[in-house]
Amino acid sequence: MTAQLRPTPERSAVLAKATLSAAEQLGLNRADLAAVIGVSEATISRFNSHARTIDPSSKEGELALMLIRVFRSLDPLVGGDEGKRKAWMSSYNKALVGQPNQLIRKADGLVRTLAYLDGMRAAS
Repeated sequence: MTAQLRPTPERSAVLAKATLSAAEQLGLNRADLAAVIGVSEATISRFNSHARTIDPSSKEGELALMLIRVFRSLDPLVGGDEGKRKAWMSSYNKALVGQPNQLIRKADGLVRTLAYLDGMRAAS
């Protein structure tokens, strides 16, 4: 009996799926996600229907990877609790001087939010 090799999913398809999942877990809607990664809401719909993917080496790919890192940094800090995760994203944060779900809509806010979360994880 020979083992059947499964085709490896394309990296860009995996990134699109992971980005959609991270956005959902963070409580972001399509308009929010579009603003974060710099694409149109129609493009987000294409990600959902698998008609478009995200090239990891593109600017939107870089931003998508950072959004996934935000989720991966925040999730252990809130013990995987969806309610706490979404509450953190939508609450004013004194250290960041704003609401994370609004700050991440711009590249500098995404970078600051990620750096803050990485620092919090390192401290715990």
